[in-house]
Amino acid sequence: MEIRRITQHNRSSRSGLAACRLAGALGLIFAAPAVAETVPPSKGSIIVEGNRRVDAETVRSYFHAMPDGHFDDAARDAALKALIATGLFEKVSIERAGGRLVVHLSEAPVLDRVAFEGNKKVKDTDLAAAVEAKPHGSLQRATVQADVGRIIEAYRRAGRSEVSVDPQIIDRGNGRVDLIYAIAEGAKTPVRQIDFTGNKAFGKRQLRAVIKTSAHHMLSFLTGGDVYDPDRTAQDQEQLRLYYRGKGYADVSVSSAKAEYDPAAKGFTLSFAIDEGPLYRFREVSVACNVPGMDCDKLRALPTAHPGAVFDGNALDKTTELLAIEMAKLGYPFAQATPRLTRDAATQRIDVAFVIEQGPRAYVERIEIHGNTRTRDFVIRREFDIAEGDAYNKTLIDRAERRLKNLNYFKTVKISNRPGSAPDHVILDVEAIDQATGDFNVAGGYSTTDGALVEVKVGERNFYGTGKNVQAAFTYGQYARGIDLAASEPYFLGTKVAAGIELFGRQNDANSYQSYGSTTYGARLQLGTPINEQLGVQWRYSIYNQNITLSPNASGLTSSLAVRQAAAAGPTWVSAPGSTTTYSTLDNTKNPTSGIRSQLSQDLAGLGGDVKFLKTTEDVRYYKSLSNDLVGMVRAQGGYVTGWGGQQVPLMNNFFGGPTMVRGFAPNGFGPRDLTPGTTMDNVGGSAYWATTAELQSAIPGVPNEYGLKATAFVDAGSVFRYSGSTASLQVANKNVVRSSVGAGLTWASPFGALTVDYAVPLSKAAYDVVQPLRFSAGGF
Repeated sequence: MEIRRITQHNRSSRSGLAACRLAGALGLIFAAPAVAETVPPSKGSIIVEGNRRVDAETVRSYFHAMPDGHFDDAARDAALKALIATGLFEKVSIERAGGRLVVHLSEAPVLDRVAFEGNKKVKDTDLAAAVEAKPHGSLQRATVQADVGRIIEAYRRAGRSEVSVDPQIIDRGNGRVDLIYAIAEGAKTPVRQIDFTGNKAFGKRQLRAVIKTSAHHMLSFLTGGDVYDPDRTAQDQEQLRLYYRGKGYADVSVSSAKAEYDPAAKGFTLSFAIDEGPLYRFREVSVACNVPGMDCDKLRALPTAHPGAVFDGNALDKTTELLAIEMAKLGYPFAQATPRLTRDAATQRIDVAFVIEQGPRAYVERIEIHGNTRTRDFVIRREFDIAEGDAYNKTLIDRAERRLKNLNYFKTVKISNRPGSAPDHVILDVEAIDQATGDFNVAGGYSTTDGALVEVKVGERNFYGTGKNVQAAFTYGQYARGIDLAASEPYFLGTKVAAGIELFGRQNDANSYQSYGSTTYGARLQLGTPINEQLGVQWRYSIYNQNITLSPNASGLTSSLAVRQAAAAGPTWVSAPGSTTTYSTLDNTKNPTSGIRSQLSQDLAGLGGDVKFLKTTEDVRYYKSLSNDLVGMVRAQGGYVTGWGGQQVPLMNNFFGGPTMVRGFAPNGFGPRDLTPGTTMDNVGGSAYWATTAELQSAIPGVPNEYGLKATAFVDAGSVFRYSGSTASLQVANKNVVRSSVGAGLTWASPFGALTVDYAVPLSKAAYDVVQPLRFSAGGF
């Protein structure tokens, strides 16, 4: 009502002012020469009406006189637009009254509160970050309508396209209001189908495994991959291009990614259009140096692309990065390496010349980071090999962008440039939008080793935005209970050394596979030192207490003498430094289709503690894609353990043959065994083992790839032998007998981890071995 009274008063004033203007006009008719009407720029010449919170002098500050000291129509229009642009007023008008300007204002209400109602799937904090209307700001109708669109977009990215938003304004009096966005979320709108057109070299299943988006299935509520997100779709489009580019298709183009809503299916159909082009191989790979004074001989050994090999765009990227780093070390930070490709379509060969040229001399003035509401800036900055003031190098910037994306902390990462304060200065604009990085999984099931079990896992990959990884796992099974607490820092003390600590404890009960129980608890410290992108070394120190416990046997049999002696020795502390060297060229760590992974581990117990032994193991796997949906895998593994300092290897630290070596055999099912009559005839372990595997992995026809099911067919062979303990009063079968089996399995990449069921038939075994054709297990084989 008060505003209306102000408006009525203004109308009366306008009538008087009109009369004054008429009298003035009559006087001017009879005056000497007519001149354009102007208003002196004095403070008193501008009258402000209707302002309550905004000071009149503030309003007058938006009026700027011409050089001759007068206000013309252009100056008045400029002030009108400037006042409207402040967002402080709902209405602004300016009129002349004699020799004055009268400014009529209607101030916009002030927002006491901006709230959201009806939202369950999108948090208040996420919506508040999306809208522009803020508490203590002014109410602008245009802003509110734009915010409605922003809320709808936020819901669309969460997979809900049927959302509706009703903005409601509640008057609190005295020019203050509450703004409430009433939201009706509607049903979830998932991706129902994913199609590819133009793909010939790779099947739909193979390509669906490359992208992050997945079609809706019964477990989508756990994974969230069926949500249609334009940003994710754009990333999928790029991932497909990189996948083809790394498999020999240099000219591949993923021209479009269209999402069409199907009302009948109540979901989206996502279609990727692919133009593969021909398959190329490298012919010649060279380095051409056009920078005076540079020693190119040191650069020619760096390319990772080799003549005759299938074209690999990743190899070009890695070579470009290696050249950029090496040139900076040689004192040429502005030099750039550009791979120039010469195609021979007839022979489908490509010549690659890495041309070294002096680039423009530009420096990084600033690195500006935004979008990271949770991740700390230093976590982002440490992925850059350059800092403010360093020479601008696009190769290293592209490398930083890839590293940030690989962290899996961010929904999107984009690095762009803009001019700095000088022609040779560049400002790097880094947009990194955070995404959820927490994990909480509860799983129940059955394992042939641990019996019925329940497992709870809680983790955070980006703890409080610091980049630290914190994990906790709790297992309770019929025959086993365990706890594992772990934390790691990828950049320990600001270096590129990863550090971690792990606390663990496990208790196993006697079961049908062993007559004794065991308890182990301890801690492990780890340091990881990457040598390059394919080779790394992990250093560790482990200290743990292990103990064997005996329980009355229901059959009345006595445990083997070796077991009774280990139990009589009581708890022992093991203090062991160790290392693991890993070499990997796998194309995908979770679902590999090509590449090699080799892991050599050694532990030397005896740095303190009660026991002394040296344990060495090696595990090599080779993957090769045989067709669209068929992958071959060959594996070889082996190990040896020996005591030192006059000590024998403790029973618990020997090798025991089981399904992790040769499927079809029970846990502790083969290896040296005490066959003394009247005992439980326990497996007493060996000091050496070897095992090999040949396996075919395939998708299951008719089952959508989104379900994560994979069938396997395999042949295993191996042996555990060389019992190193005392044989007095023991009848130990200790021959190097080859155990082998053939079988098939099914693996489910569930949200809780890999779950596997295998059925294997032993082909060769010793008479005393224990077989187990059917096996259930959690975790990878």
